Amino acid sequence: MKYAFLIMGEFDSKRDRASMCNGNTQMIGVSSVEQACREAKRLQEEGVACIELCGAFGEEGARRVIEATKQELPVGYVVHLPEQDRLFEAVFGNH
Repeated sequence: MKYAFLIMGEFDSKRDRASMCNGNTQMIGVSSVEQACREAKRLQEEGVACIELCGAFGEEGARRVIEATKQELPVGYVVHLPEQDRLFEAVFGNH
């Protein structure tokens, strides 16, 4: 199965990427939800079966990626437990 994990931050999606397991698992850095949507469509065309998003996307960003893939791929996003909010805010800021 081909799988991709998209992370959002100060990334250049052409340069900030890695693959393993003979290319079946990919990690791609994107700088915006719009860029993620473009990458998700490309990945879908390449036969990726599932996309996971980092927590920075939130529910709204995940919905936009789902729409970009015409709801034909499972798309999830990482969340954390509420009791860890303070720790995450210390690392990532309060977005």
